[in-house]
Amino acid sequence: QVQLVESGGGLVQPGGSLRLSCAASGFIIRPYAMTWYRQAPGKERELVARSIGGSTNYADSVKGRFTISRDNAKNTVYLQMNSLKPEDTAVYFCNGQSADRVRDYWGQGTQVTVSS
Repeated sequence: QVQLVESGGGLVQPGGSLRLSCAASGFIIRPYAMTWYRQAPGKERELVARSIGGSTNYADSVKGRFTISRDNAKNTVYLQMNSLKPEDTAVYFCNGQSADRVRDYWGQGTQVTVSS
C-alpha cells in the first residue's frame, strides 16, 4: 500500500523555524520527483519546493528561507522552513510523481500556522 505521511507541522511565531517530514512507504522515492505543496484557506494549492534528480527548485516566495532535501535511505523527504512569516500559514502536502507521471501520490497534509 502506497502512503506518504507528513509530520512536523504546528504553531510557530513569526521568524521561527519548522522542519516537515514526509515518510514514504509502498514505493521507492529515489527516481521520483518529490514536491512540497501548500494550500492556504481560500487559495489554490501552490508548489513550494521540488526535488528531482539532483536538482531543486523553489517558489519565489520561499527562496532563501526553505530547503527541500531527501534521505533516500530513509525513503523520506524533508522541508526545512526558516524565517517563517504569517503568509506561510497553510496546509502543507507532500507529493511523489514518477517520471512518466503515471504514478502520482499525495499525503494527507500537515497544518503550519505562523502567528504571534
